[in-house]
Amino acid sequence: MTNGFAELFSSRLFVKISALALTAIVSFYLGRRWSDSYPQLVFFTSGGASDRLASPSVAVSPNANLTLDVSALTSNTTLPGDADAPPPLDADLPSSSPSPPPEARKVGIVDANGTMSVGFDAGELDPDLADGWDDEGSAINETAGMGSREGETRVRVKIDKFKVCPQEMREWIPCMDNEEAIKKLNSTERGERFERHCPLAGKGLDCLVPAPQDYKKPIPWPQSRDEVWYSNVPHTRLVEDKGGQNWISRDKDKFKFPGGGTQFIHGANQYLDQISRMVTDIAFGNHTRVALDVGCGVASFGAFLLSRNVITMSVAPKDVHENQIQFALERGVPAMVAAFATHRLPYPSQAFDLIHCSRCRINWTRDDGILLLEVNRLLRAGGYFVWAAQPVYKHEEILQEAWKDMEDLTASICWQLVKKEGYIAIWQKPLNNSCYKNRDSGVQPPLCDAEDQPNKVWYVDLKTCITRLPENGFEANVSSWPARLHNPPQRLQEVDMDAYVAKVDLFKAESTYWNEIVESHIRIFRWKELELRNVMDMRAGLGGFAAALINQQIDCWVMNVVPISGPNTLPAIYDRGLIGVIHDWCEPFDTYPRTYDLLHASGLFSREQKRCNISSILLEMDRMLRPGGHVYIRDSKYIMEEILDITLAMGWRSDLRDTSEGPYASRKLLLCNKPFS
Repeated sequence: MTNGFAELFSSRLFVKISALALTAIVSFYLGRRWSDSYPQLVFFTSGGASDRLASPSVAVSPNANLTLDVSALTSNTTLPGDADAPPPLDADLPSSSPSPPPEARKVGIVDANGTMSVGFDAGELDPDLADGWDDEGSAINETAGMGSREGETRVRVKIDKFKVCPQEMREWIPCMDNEEAIKKLNSTERGERFERHCPLAGKGLDCLVPAPQDYKKPIPWPQSRDEVWYSNVPHTRLVEDKGGQNWISRDKDKFKFPGGGTQFIHGANQYLDQISRMVTDIAFGNHTRVALDVGCGVASFGAFLLSRNVITMSVAPKDVHENQIQFALERGVPAMVAAFATHRLPYPSQAFDLIHCSRCRINWTRDDGILLLEVNRLLRAGGYFVWAAQPVYKHEEILQEAWKDMEDLTASICWQLVKKEGYIAIWQKPLNNSCYKNRDSGVQPPLCDAEDQPNKVWYVDLKTCITRLPENGFEANVSSWPARLHNPPQRLQEVDMDAYVAKVDLFKAESTYWNEIVESHIRIFRWKELELRNVMDMRAGLGGFAAALINQQIDCWVMNVVPISGPNTLPAIYDRGLIGVIHDWCEPFDTYPRTYDLLHASGLFSREQKRCNISSILLEMDRMLRPGGHVYIRDSKYIMEEILDITLAMGWRSDLRDTSEGPYASRKLLLCNKPFS
């Protein structure tokens, strides 16, 4: 037996068995070590016949790059117990692990074969489509210069707390109060001092604009239409100058607004009734939805039109009655500082169904009628100009000469005087160019050149020519309210954007996307309890966010801002029956401090980071935001950490969250609250 075992161990068979066993043991330990170091598993997949049309795909294990952030479990940037802060995560918010894909729904754009279709299976709308629909190369724009992608490093610089500005800056409007630039003007006789003169680079806002002493939470709408706190706008100049005209009065700790105006001291409602009787086709809230009130005072005209489903852009310069726009916004009425002077107003052509001037102190016939020609550019084809002024009804020689000049000018630009009654005259703009073409040769003012771009308005000089009406008649063919809010505007086809996108389908997709987002915010963040009134969408797209607020019956108005860095969608926004403005976010906005309850910015910072200083934009947002106000920023995750740091340095309570797309989505949501201090 012993000799048999000796022969076995000395045989070649034993050597082979030993070698195999040793190889197996070594392979096991090497494989285990490799697996621990590299947990990412990659599988190349191929689908069925329908999938072969698509590009090859790569499936990555959900454990790839999985890390645990302990600080996220033990800290929160939102102060506990703060009633104004966003609510904690609850069952309605997305969980920390990815949810299964939602069931496909029908929303529109293109089907799998590339054919346009209103009903295609899209699942959940890609936020990069609705948020960044006008980002040329958004994947590059989102990240360049900010944040870091996987494998890149980014040095984060500590941001010191911003200091508080001096008290004398508590009502500072940077581009309107630049006395250094105003003193250098060659002339001010045409109102140049009331236009934008922004601080030079390095001299802009670098501190937090303070509120007045004893500032209180604004009175909510609709009570604010009739009264506001004196301590929030502590100025009595208008009471002294206009109290006898029923504009405004002071009653202890409040200002009261009886609803009167210089030319309608018996109240705006009676005045609006008279206009409706004079021209029934005006039809407030139906045919007439969007109005412009020039030289608006405290905006009682626009305030009382709101109850008739008319939204009015109330404008006035910061002149001797310098706080009139501040009073309007404190009341919760749409308004901004603007002047008819030497530049086009920042609104598109054919934006307003009705333009109103009641003793607005503007000489419409000066300089060959250049100011009335700007009104003509802004007025929709078939729209109405309402003028309530002394030349309409007084018989002094100088006033009658002014009326004759107005008659001649309006006739030369083909306006028809449809009604003159008492102190009110109403003209209508033509529907097409036929009258202009049939004028005698040499009649002034001439038609603008065919190359004129009437929607190009940012720092563009006024022109002494008649803006041509497009031959397609798109601007005149808007639906009545409220249908126009939901109907794709015909001027959507004129928006300069990528040709491969179906614009009508994009309009529908954006509407669907924002309806879902706003509905979820109402449910999760209790928006209906926030008493939102003055809202700004800082990158408005096609106005889908504002439309969604109307659909969800939030009793607010929205200033839709279209940045100059993207396509000009503002004509389509006005055609929907909304209001807005063109703006460059590298510069301050023309409003008073503390005038907005909610600032909404979707894809703004990733769009503007190459052009503008992000800190400057956020400081401007702090200036515009009321104490207790809210900010919702939806943007690329690669820029959010820097935005978060700046908001904390401004003293905001900020909470960075995942969007509904989950923790691996390209975008994040930053919820901010500006505390009372």
